[in-house]
Amino acid sequence: MVGVLRMFPVSLLYVWCRFLRSALSVAACVLLAGCAGTADTRPDAAVPALYQQLDAAGQGYETALRQARAGDSAASRKTLTAALDRLQQASVRCGATAGCDPQRFFSVFDHLLRLKDGSFLGDEALADDAQNDEAPADGQGGIGALSQAQRSVTLLRGQKLSELIAMNGAVKAALEMWLTQWRPNLIDAYVNYQYLRYQMWPPYEKAELPEALLFGILAKESGGKVNAVSRSGAAGPLQFMYATGLRFGLVADNGFDLRFDPAQSARANAEYVNQQLGIFNNNLELVLAAYNAGEGRLRRLAGDTPDTSFYDPAIYNQLSQETREYVPSVLAAAWLFLHPDSYNLHFPKVDGAPGEVILKRPASLSELAICLGSAGGMDQGWFRTLRNLNPRLDPQAPQPAGARVGVPRQLEQAYAARCVEGPWPILADDLHQAVAPAVQAPPAPSRVSTSTGRTRDYKVRHGDTLIGIAHRLPCADVRTLAELNGLQHHRIRVGERLKVPVCR
Repeated sequence: MVGVLRMFPVSLLYVWCRFLRSALSVAACVLLAGCAGTADTRPDAAVPALYQQLDAAGQGYETALRQARAGDSAASRKTLTAALDRLQQASVRCGATAGCDPQRFFSVFDHLLRLKDGSFLGDEALADDAQNDEAPADGQGGIGALSQAQRSVTLLRGQKLSELIAMNGAVKAALEMWLTQWRPNLIDAYVNYQYLRYQMWPPYEKAELPEALLFGILAKESGGKVNAVSRSGAAGPLQFMYATGLRFGLVADNGFDLRFDPAQSARANAEYVNQQLGIFNNNLELVLAAYNAGEGRLRRLAGDTPDTSFYDPAIYNQLSQETREYVPSVLAAAWLFLHPDSYNLHFPKVDGAPGEVILKRPASLSELAICLGSAGGMDQGWFRTLRNLNPRLDPQAPQPAGARVGVPRQLEQAYAARCVEGPWPILADDLHQAVAPAVQAPPAPSRVSTSTGRTRDYKVRHGDTLIGIAHRLPCADVRTLAELNGLQHHRIRVGERLKVPVCR
């Protein structure tokens, strides 16, 4: 589907759908989308059948909408999934069929994904029907019919995350990067996040921010590596700069930098995002740009119009390439977190339930990673997860017997079976105690001759340096030559005559 998604329009048709919502049904919007395409004068005979499948997907859209309004969110999502599958299969055949207009499919595809998020065309359709007899008596239609967990994923300060992600060229390009070159990083970030979720999601949920946004920032900032530190000094899973961290309570706690604490970092990030949403008029793109480039710079660029588009040349052109790529990359990762199956992406199933072991024998995190091996099917090993769950511990420092170490719950039994007795803890200890030989510097050459106190002239030749001349004199060094000749910065010129000491 990546090639298909590249052709998504910015879709001004959505605006028309909303403007005409009182008069047009979703099916009418689909017809408008069809008008935007260019008809083939000689269409393939299969085109009508493909368009019938498109109509069926549109009917699935309306059916799912009615089911959600009735409070049956499970049936609604099942209907949507079936409609998306049917639409994907038909869109592939459309691309290879003469006279078939793929734009008609792309518009409906985007509508279905946004509905799957609980984003019913911005809820305008629901608003129109609020006083109809079909509306639920308690007023809980549309997104209100979804579970609280799902709403926490889709709502952002009263707005739906899916509505705030514009499917433009920059986001599509970022989607392609996450699905190709960055795909291993995305999968690693997802696995890391699942083990950290019990710490990071609660403060984000409490702040009423979408989990997908948290994941998008985490994936782009650190890939879920709690101990990450950038070249600029940003630290932790969400990469707080030192000064910004202090503003949001990420201080030193008994010598431990709270920027590395997953729960505290998520809390601070949620506070920062909510604060900046208030400043930038709920413009998520500007908030993300501020997180990367600094809110002071974004305030100066946005001026008195905080609702200006991030892509406005007055802002976009003044930002670094890093920030111009950062914003759509975060949004694309968040979108994939919500819709992996629709992009041929399958995140691994991870049991992130937290657990703990009490050490029966001294061991470092490194030793535990060795004796645990690939327990639970973790082919890449457990070292990263152990570090993430125990950020206050030096991974190479042995912890005493009786110490408590955070682990995924699924490893509690593996620890007892592999790391208490038997060959694996002995092997881990042996490897951990091994020390590579230290590199010894060669002894300085001895000076067998001393100066007589007299000097002679030396004419500088091509290729000479002050260091090279000093090396040829067993009774002189660079400093001595520089002082004898009043040289600054060791500069010499070809043909220049230097005073050099006469050696015994």
